[in-house]
Amino acid sequence: MALAGVRVIELAGLAPAPFCGMILADFGAKVIRVDRTKAASMDVQGRGKLSVAINLKTTEGVALLRKLCVQSDVVLEPYRKGVMEKLGLGPHELLKDNPRLIYARLTGYGQSGCYATAAGHDINYLAMSGLLSRLGRSGEKPYAPLNLVADFAGGGLTCALGIVLALLEQTKSGKGQIIDASMVEGAAYTGSFIWKSRKIGLWDRARGENMLDTGAPFYDTYKTSDGKYMAVGAIEPQFYEQLLKGLELDTRAMPPQLSLSDWPELRRILTERFASKTQADWTRIFDGTDACVTPVLSFDHVSSHPHNQERGSFIKEPSGEECPRPAPVLSRTPAEPCLKSDPVVGEHTVEVLEEYGFASAEIKKMLAAGIVGTNAETSKL
Repeated sequence: MALAGVRVIELAGLAPAPFCGMILADFGAKVIRVDRTKAASMDVQGRGKLSVAINLKTTEGVALLRKLCVQSDVVLEPYRKGVMEKLGLGPHELLKDNPRLIYARLTGYGQSGCYATAAGHDINYLAMSGLLSRLGRSGEKPYAPLNLVADFAGGGLTCALGIVLALLEQTKSGKGQIIDASMVEGAAYTGSFIWKSRKIGLWDRARGENMLDTGAPFYDTYKTSDGKYMAVGAIEPQFYEQLLKGLELDTRAMPPQLSLSDWPELRRILTERFASKTQADWTRIFDGTDACVTPVLSFDHVSSHPHNQERGSFIKEPSGEECPRPAPVLSRTPAEPCLKSDPVVGEHTVEVLEEYGFASAEIKKMLAAGIVGTNAETSKL
């Protein structure tokens, strides 16, 4: 796999950092999640990772983690600014020991600025990026689209990109570097098209009244007779023509597509037409056309759609639950997601410490002292 041979130390966190770690693991990196001893894991994105439980409230535990970090290629930490420095595990200390180390810091507001130490969540970072102001229906308050944009697109995915870029640069310079991944800035960067397309008039109207924010009736979702939905994205004239044809609407009797004053009437017509048939009916009608009309698939049905089936876009985990296959698809070194169960806290403590050169007697001593923890059922000692 593309990242085979890369060792990653991931400090346990919530949502964005675990996603970043899972991406790296899916593409071949050995990701070692450092958990707290005597704590349950909240990581639902632990696929392919190993778990080591270390008590960082002890000086010995901190020293142990430092040894692991300096023998690794990447450190991924999700804490607020200053936490790692207080432990003596900041990037400047670790880079002195290992100049090739890539130290990725994934936080909401970044490592500088007056909000650097402030608490926050996806909705706050999205608000600070400017994007939240553009999200929502006309006449309604802004809304956050789940916690996808800041946490995962602007956070975990962008951080993973930074790590891969740093690994690539390391092959040329032989040096590591510090990655300051801010979810505010990552979200804003993800929205670059919104920023840069303002000058061509795409966002001149209020929230929810523009072409791509549900303002246009030909770029929206419509309820079907069985209570499901169809997604419509018929922007270009030739696609719009296919939409009207599939709906059996006379083009000559319809208001002009781009006449904003006629959009309410056009929306009324489309709403009535889509409500006259089931989602399955409309799917059969529009499949094979360029009308840009597709069913809104639920989690229960997405993997059974023929297109997703043919591509193998979804996989089953050991629990039987379905989830997306890693993307993108590489022709020679594709991801090979681990099909074992996600690790429990401390499951691989002994295995990892042995791999990093610690003797069995030394590991037993650390276990007895509570410096590290292990899952009793998996311990080899």
